[in-house]
Amino acid sequence: MRARWTSDPCYAFYGVDGSDCSFLIYLSEVEWFCPPLAWRNHSSPPTVHTHTRQTATTKRQVRHTHRTPPTVHTHTQSPNNYHQETGKRDTHILVHVGFLTEESGDVFSPKVLKGGPLGEMVQWADILTALHVLGHNLKISMSVKELQGFLGVPPGRGSCPLTGPLPFDLIYTDYHGMQQMKQHMGLSLKRHKCHIRVIDTFGTEPAYNHEDYATLHGYRTNWGYWNLNSRQYMTMFPHTPDNSFMGFVSEELNDTEKSSIMQNKVNNMAVVYGKEASMWKGKEGFLQILHRYMEVHGTVYYETQRPPEVPAYVKNHGLLPQHELQTLLRKAKLFIGFGFPYEGPAPLEAIANGCIYLQPKFHPPHSSLNHEFFRGKPTSREVSSQHPYAEQYIGRPHVMTVDYNNSQEFDSAIREIMSTKVEPYLPYEYTCEGMLERVHAYIQHQVGSPLLASQEGQSCVEACQRANLVCEPALFRFVNNKEALRGLEVQCEVVEAEVNHVFPAFSVLRRECGLQKDPLLYSCAGLSPKYRRLCPCRDYRRGQVALCRDCL
Repeated sequence: MRARWTSDPCYAFYGVDGSDCSFLIYLSEVEWFCPPLAWRNHSSPPTVHTHTRQTATTKRQVRHTHRTPPTVHTHTQSPNNYHQETGKRDTHILVHVGFLTEESGDVFSPKVLKGGPLGEMVQWADILTALHVLGHNLKISMSVKELQGFLGVPPGRGSCPLTGPLPFDLIYTDYHGMQQMKQHMGLSLKRHKCHIRVIDTFGTEPAYNHEDYATLHGYRTNWGYWNLNSRQYMTMFPHTPDNSFMGFVSEELNDTEKSSIMQNKVNNMAVVYGKEASMWKGKEGFLQILHRYMEVHGTVYYETQRPPEVPAYVKNHGLLPQHELQTLLRKAKLFIGFGFPYEGPAPLEAIANGCIYLQPKFHPPHSSLNHEFFRGKPTSREVSSQHPYAEQYIGRPHVMTVDYNNSQEFDSAIREIMSTKVEPYLPYEYTCEGMLERVHAYIQHQVGSPLLASQEGQSCVEACQRANLVCEPALFRFVNNKEALRGLEVQCEVVEAEVNHVFPAFSVLRRECGLQKDPLLYSCAGLSPKYRRLCPCRDYRRGQVALCRDCL
């Protein structure tokens, strides 16, 4: 302290003036490093300089940032009833959108009107809307200065902790926001980690989240390693139950609108999923097959000259406003993906407007091991198609996944699509009401489970899915014991508790059993060719996979 007290202005902010007396008071009452000083008055908090906290007219901000929430056509539960039924108080929530801050080098905003990715912005807008509609008290920050003001961070570079209680029950942020909070909250971040929810598009698996384990076993990436409970990461699609599925909202149609769409469908009209010209490179082969059967439409961005990558026979509309894109999708029979972007909102919006979504199958599946896009992301997930959720949870007739390199298979798929009649469809969990229901359940009480044994090389995600269940990481603590092994009639000569992201598990050949030593490594996603895993599974609500049947 004698050598470093002038290194950060936050020390002076807390009254440190270079004297040993001020050092002792600071270390005792601000950082809680030393025991209380007997001669100090402990009935009142330590004296600090007053500073102005920023305020926000939150509801006005929300109205300017969110998409217009679609009408809820089903009325089994009014959003306003959630609080009336539970009697719970409104929650004070800080939403810090780190990736849009100037300090993170915001790369999204300049591309919004030039065909850039909108998926993250769609999700953030819907999260803000859901929290607002549910009646919670919101503060929104999109700069580090606002973040510091809302949290009451002392001036400086983050060396000093916050004093007093955190002024928020929850903080929704992203990985950029986590880095900024680490820099400016200093020692306080660890103390307040349980309040944080990280909006994380592709997910973070436990092996990557556990900093020491990730470093030791080769799972360390540029992201992850925050040592959070894995359920604190909130994803766009339900990749793994290790994380929480947050989702977003697509527009839901009433019966009259659905009927009108089906009557006005143009059977030989296709719309291409690809707003950037670069996505069209190398696609001439299967586009020629498509063109033999259907009129091809595109929505590729250009400023003055039509992009040369887009074939001349394609009717390119340029970048369309949302309502004009909806009009186009309501006429089209087919919405066709090129393989990128991965797992965006657009295919669900197309299916909800009565399109059949055609997408490429990946051989081999894309992952961090073989594809640059996933390299460095904190997940070992293998992506079998452009949109695995659409393939797995929706499927035929609304979704067709084929090998685009097989011209005969592709040709056959196009002819099948032209002769297939489908109604507009939207999974309940992506409706307005579905998202409100899910967000409410997470805020209020997120936390009987069948126990299954996986096969060697099989994750608990797969093992539970095969039994029409989902893996529930919150229940691992109930199966991480010798009693669970005995219940499966497993013969164990050795039972060890280790730090291993596939434990609890057992090996039949070696008659070895392993229990999990570190709860942060409970993982539904983990797998090993050497072990069969103990898997806690639960049921789920149809169309709302994040919640069990009796969770509301």
